[in-house]
Amino acid sequence: MFYLNPQYLLYMAPAFLLMLLAQWYVKSNYKKWGRVPTRARLSGAEAAQRLKMRGGLSDVDLQQVSGELSDHYDPRKKVLKLSSNVYRGNSVAAVAIAAHELGHAMQDKEGYFPLRLRSTLVPAVNIGSTLGWILIAVGLFIDMIGLAWLGVFAFSGGAVFALATLPVELNASARAKKLLRDSGIVQGEKEQRGVNSVLNAAALTYVASLFTAVMQLLYWVSVVSGRGGRRRR
Repeated sequence: MFYLNPQYLLYMAPAFLLMLLAQWYVKSNYKKWGRVPTRARLSGAEAAQRLKMRGGLSDVDLQQVSGELSDHYDPRKKVLKLSSNVYRGNSVAAVAIAAHELGHAMQDKEGYFPLRLRSTLVPAVNIGSTLGWILIAVGLFIDMIGLAWLGVFAFSGGAVFALATLPVELNASARAKKLLRDSGIVQGEKEQRGVNSVLNAAALTYVASLFTAVMQLLYWVSVVSGRGGRRRR
């Protein structure tokens, strides 16, 4: 099994640690600022409704969904889906997350290129993530290095997708910060600091995802190139 060898741990242990740190940081900030109400006392849903009107997004629907931090924007159905605590809560964290997801709706309306690119990559990434490691394993097993390299190429889609995701998320957060500040939904330095903390923590998870995808790709590159080098000798 490739995943149980020490070389795999050498590549992936730092990525796993960064991912765990990012998840802890997100939950810590979400918990901290989820207890701090905004002066405006608007719930996440109310904030999203107000920002929708400001952004000319009347065709975007709001929907409450179950789960924690399950918030997302569905561009196919034009629906902003907010978790219960965000939908109903009037905290700094709630309005920050709602505004971030609304930032994605604005990107969709404007045809923001990185968002369109990411959406285009989804089918290829879904196929490549499943097919890639199979081609690598089969190629190495039957000693067809060319087939293994084809698997590496297919597997690389995950890293490309993670790279394309980063500007999409950072841009949505930048939009959210500006929207909340300009609309007066967040007021004062403390609330703005809370919004920044929540959204910056979320951004770290996408950095960690990119690092993980790159390290996993480098692992497979090292495995296949190492086998190819031994074969030539």
